[in-house]
Amino acid sequence: MYGKKVKLRFLFLSLILIVLILTTYLVLKSLEDNVVYFISPSDIKELGEINYNKKYRVGGMVKKNSVSMSTDQVNFVITDFKNEIKVKFSGVIPNLFAEDKGVVAEGFLQDRNFLNALKILAKHDENYIPPEVKEALEEK
Repeated sequence: MYGKKVKLRFLFLSLILIVLILTTYLVLKSLEDNVVYFISPSDIKELGEINYNKKYRVGGMVKKNSVSMSTDQVNFVITDFKNEIKVKFSGVIPNLFAEDKGVVAEGFLQDRNFLNALKILAKHDENYIPPEVKEALEEK
């Protein structure tokens, strides 16, 4: 029916297609674990089910008079002016972290009202609010 050359070309193209599909799948699967989406405290309250093994990024403003620091831990409240979430963080705090300033905390939720943060991201100048925080505040 088909010659030997045609069969070899078809086999070669099939193998390339399979390798390409497999590579794409593996890349997307590995990125899935590293992608962390931004949510506001109000979004957390509206979540149907919380995955406690998934990293979340919670953004908003640091509530005034909510920051308490000890030698090894910082506790504060992130608010979007509708809802709030308490945050506990152990580690080095960015120099620009302050009350009434924009912040994004990345970590694991313990419940709808508490985040155990692994990383704190603070704004970098006086007029900057992270785009996700700004959009969430404008929507709410």
